[in-house]
Amino acid sequence: MIETSSHLTHKLRTMLKVTTPILITQVAMYLITFFDILMSSRYGSVDLAGVAVGSSIWMPVYTGLSGILVGITPIVAHLNGAKNKQEIKRMVQQGIYVALLLSIVISFLLFLVSPIIISKMPIEEAVSHVSLRYIQSLLIGIVPLFVYSVLRSYMDGLGMTRITMFITLLSAPINVFFNYLFIFGNWGFPELGGIGAGVASAITYWIVLGISMYVIHTKQPFLSYYLFTHWSKIQLKKWKEILSIGVPIGLSIFAETSIFAAVTLLMSTYSTAVISAHQIALNFTSLLYMVPLSISFGATVLIGNELGANNVAGAKTYSRLAVSSAIVFSGLSAAILYFYREPISTIYTSDQEVIPITIQFFLYAALFQLSDAIQAPVQGALRGYKDVNVTFIMAIISYWVIGLPVGYYFANFTNYGPFGYWIGLIAGLTIGAITLSVRLHRIQRKKEKMIS
Repeated sequence: MIETSSHLTHKLRTMLKVTTPILITQVAMYLITFFDILMSSRYGSVDLAGVAVGSSIWMPVYTGLSGILVGITPIVAHLNGAKNKQEIKRMVQQGIYVALLLSIVISFLLFLVSPIIISKMPIEEAVSHVSLRYIQSLLIGIVPLFVYSVLRSYMDGLGMTRITMFITLLSAPINVFFNYLFIFGNWGFPELGGIGAGVASAITYWIVLGISMYVIHTKQPFLSYYLFTHWSKIQLKKWKEILSIGVPIGLSIFAETSIFAAVTLLMSTYSTAVISAHQIALNFTSLLYMVPLSISFGATVLIGNELGANNVAGAKTYSRLAVSSAIVFSGLSAAILYFYREPISTIYTSDQEVIPITIQFFLYAALFQLSDAIQAPVQGALRGYKDVNVTFIMAIISYWVIGLPVGYYFANFTNYGPFGYWIGLIAGLTIGAITLSVRLHRIQRKKEKMIS
């Protein structure tokens, strides 16, 4: 149970206590892809482009589907607020069943569909080869990755975000170690280039799952839930409850992440240098995005916990704190992108053709920091209220109906070229931030009227 008071400073401390470990966890998870890109770029531009294209297909699928499993977090948070331990155990077990089914189905579909998608792309044959093998290597780790998503949502929903932080922190050095072995062929291991990054990530996912299962099975407070004993039978009614919350969350996340992937795929018509520069800029800005995203996850936990305890005023306070904190950070991240765009570019690559293009992409990235920082915590707050269906519709309209067409127009019918797609991203994120904020305000007013 997360204990909070009505005092603002106490709530701020509680939010920081919950959110900071989530941030470290998110950064650690993201560093797996980050180091895949970084270490592949050091191997060669073809491998960088191959991993970039492969990631653009993999990441929307992973984030969208794992987003479905994130639906466990508000469910557990509400049950935790109501102190219903037995129901928490049953819901998490059913979530694991859902994760296993999803991972098997998606592995099969990706194995069949990814070669078709990549074959239709106008990219070099060497890049296509790396992309396809990178995705196929990642599929080896999709089962542990999805099951871990459920276990992490369970631990976070209980407010034990420090535990998931410590577990996930181990993933980055493990991944770097296996990248070192499989990308560059050190210590007698096969030299696989960018493909080795996929192999390393898959191995890392299995190790992280093993660690998390050990902690849950042997350490308090998880030990008292006996999560891995007396497994309940498959209960489709509980699947429906999980999916009714999780599917809109997953689709909303998919709508946002897939727009970035779609832009990467559309950029396949440009040179390898442009693809590489775009991926570098996207990779670093995604790392910065971990802060508002972590605030978003923290807001879901804290607001869900407050509503489970029937504290509507406390939930509203956490919403405001989350958005305010993210806005403050957006100013810092925009400044980093603007003033340090050149040295950041050189961290990724020494290619003199790629660096100038990357620097220009960073300028556009700086422009959408505020919108990105607002829409993320607002979405997290709405998930805490279990308001997910309208959020999904708003995400589709903002990113796909507005953002992508605007980007396509500027890229193909003006002189902006590939940078036009980033103008579209800015437009979509801005519209999303505005509409989601309006939705949150309405939901809060509705809750207040219900208790008045």
